[in-house]
Amino acid sequence: MKRTLFILLSAGAFATVAFDAYGQGISPAIGMAKLAPVGLASSTLKSVFGASPAGFAHLLHTLTGMVAYVLGYFLIARPVQRAIVPKLPWLATAVLYGVVLWIFALYIMAHLVAGMPAFLGWSGITYVALYGHVIYAVVAAWVIEAHGLSFNFKSRDAVAIG
Repeated sequence: MKRTLFILLSAGAFATVAFDAYGQGISPAIGMAKLAPVGLASSTLKSVFGASPAGFAHLLHTLTGMVAYVLGYFLIARPVQRAIVPKLPWLATAVLYGVVLWIFALYIMAHLVAGMPAFLGWSGITYVALYGHVIYAVVAAWVIEAHGLSFNFKSRDAVAIG
């Protein structure tokens, strides 16, 4: 169990660093928009709670990346894919999961919760966010898959394979 938790937190950490490195460093360096995930987190906190105390937006962004999104892949995306299309490679699942994360972030959270334009008005940041969420999902999945972790619906236990 400790090994599983360590691998999942590591996957989330590496994926979050990759997302931020791309969205806040690489993307602007190559002439594309710069992501502002902490700004979105702050807007979300303000919409839901009426305020965004100092540091909470950073904490929300970090916990979302290190815990929530990685658990989504591990507990939902990959097991559902294995049940429906068992021969589909994990990389395809990860890319699709990244697109789902992007829709969740830019439509559900940014638009429906925080009141921003849907998909941030289809601006340059929209596409940087898409690439960033796909990069996040691929990195998280790679760490999980490289360590042979999988979740079994029947036993509800994480098991190491391989």
